[in-house]
Amino acid sequence: MIKRLLQEVKEYKKASILAPLFMVGEVIMELMLPFLMSFIIDQGVNKGDLKAVITYGSLMLLVAFISLICGFLSGHFAAYASSGFVMNLRRSMFENIQTFSFANIDKYSTSGLVTRMMTDATNVQNAYQMSLRMMVRAPLMLIVAMFMTFYINSELAVIFLVAAIFLAFLLGFLILKVNPIFTEGFKKYDDMNASVQENISNIRVVKAYVKEEDEKEKFFNAASALRKTFRRAENYLVFNSPIMQLTMYSSMLALSWFGAKYIAYGNMTTGELMSMFTYTINILMSLMMLSMIFVMLSMSVASAKRIVEVLDEKPSITNPENPITEIKNGTIEFENVSFGYYEGEEKYVLQNINLKIESGETIGIIGSTGASKTTLTSLIPRLYDVNEGSVKVGGIDVRDYDLVTLRDAVSMVLQKNVLFSGTVIENLRWGNEFASLEEVQNAARLASAHDFIEEMPKGYDSIVEQGGTNFSGGQKQRLTIARALLKNPKILILDDSTSAVDTATDQKIREALKTTRPETTKLIISQRISSIQDADRIIVMDESHITGIGTHEELLAFNKLYQEVYETQKRGDEE
Repeated sequence: MIKRLLQEVKEYKKASILAPLFMVGEVIMELMLPFLMSFIIDQGVNKGDLKAVITYGSLMLLVAFISLICGFLSGHFAAYASSGFVMNLRRSMFENIQTFSFANIDKYSTSGLVTRMMTDATNVQNAYQMSLRMMVRAPLMLIVAMFMTFYINSELAVIFLVAAIFLAFLLGFLILKVNPIFTEGFKKYDDMNASVQENISNIRVVKAYVKEEDEKEKFFNAASALRKTFRRAENYLVFNSPIMQLTMYSSMLALSWFGAKYIAYGNMTTGELMSMFTYTINILMSLMMLSMIFVMLSMSVASAKRIVEVLDEKPSITNPENPITEIKNGTIEFENVSFGYYEGEEKYVLQNINLKIESGETIGIIGSTGASKTTLTSLIPRLYDVNEGSVKVGGIDVRDYDLVTLRDAVSMVLQKNVLFSGTVIENLRWGNEFASLEEVQNAARLASAHDFIEEMPKGYDSIVEQGGTNFSGGQKQRLTIARALLKNPKILILDDSTSAVDTATDQKIREALKTTRPETTKLIISQRISSIQDADRIIVMDESHITGIGTHEELLAFNKLYQEVYETQKRGDEE
């Protein structure tokens, strides 16, 4: 895990090395001060030698200044390295997420990924910065201070050795207890973030149904669960400070008691005892810093595991070794295709599908809710891979194509119409970033979007608010269709993409596509028979199977499910 995280240090290696090196310099200079102080007392004050006081005092000022400079440079390089490290960490996570297939994405919640990139990454950044400074300072100061105490009086130094062993045992026990709790706590973070994200994203629905109080309760429950989890950890960590205080004062009392006796017997000077007291403070402060480091590491280890999980996630769909980069036409073939979303599931959501669609055909797809209509079309651009059988485009298995080539040739308008912050033209150019204004306008005309865009104050330069909230459902659908058409695809998939537009506009869009894009294979998923009855063929799906294929007239004559849907919708129209 640590090795994987350190791979993200990259160009910040130099700063990561300089920070601890300067920290070493700071600690060495700092620990020289008590030693020099003992000389001032023993060689200067006690002997009345002013020259010695000035000499050793001046040397102390120089050492203190060098320590200050080293501390400043250590802090500067540690901050620079840790901020760069977390930037690389977040970028690598984000880039890896972009390679995920739909199957990979299904493993993580949106809120969970956000928590990993924000809260978890910040915890790891803090731990990294601490490791460059405190994890160098505390052990080094402890070791050097301990060495100096043994150098001054080895018998008194045993007090600190016993204290260090005692603290190490207790801190180790606390870490073992709190680490699993922190791991559980960050999962609660995911739940709380999910509550916030869901509420803010759907605030209009919340207000429309007057569910503010329910949402408040949902958030309160998530926040309370998080509080209770971290409180359990704090119930252990609360012992950290009392244990440190007990150890510190016990050591000070023992040193005072035995040190006074050594001075009385003439085995120790006053200056040496003062140095011992100073080194005692250094040792105990080092131990306190180590306890803080252990607490921080307990949190960061849980965060680091979650981050590495995302970094090491391998996309389930990748390019073949020698991918094909040209698609001849929009022919589609399903050969004995079966598919399930989860490994080991007993029943596939698509079973034994056999289907051939000629290039340029317009195919309607209709069926009951949950009949896997969207799943069927998602296999064409390899958003998922089949479990059994094969899907072919242009006569070649989709798994043999370069992914970018395949997905550029298959334009898909999903059920959820997503627009991004920016301008209208920027959103449309997602389909083709190099499209001219004329090409953008032509695509918008085909999707019956040009007129309402032109009526906006700034036309194609009008602002799209986050999530496209300043557009109606029908307008968003038409904009996403125009965006898909700008790709000039060989295959166009419209997944219930005109459900929010009126029937006249729906008819207008279908006529435009039929006359201007005859070479494009068009798959139209719809719940309205009126939207697909003019298609060359219509596929009827029910319970993971294709139960009928034919024209509108043929299906009315022979397919029971199609007949039932038609009669139901016909009665609805008449009423």
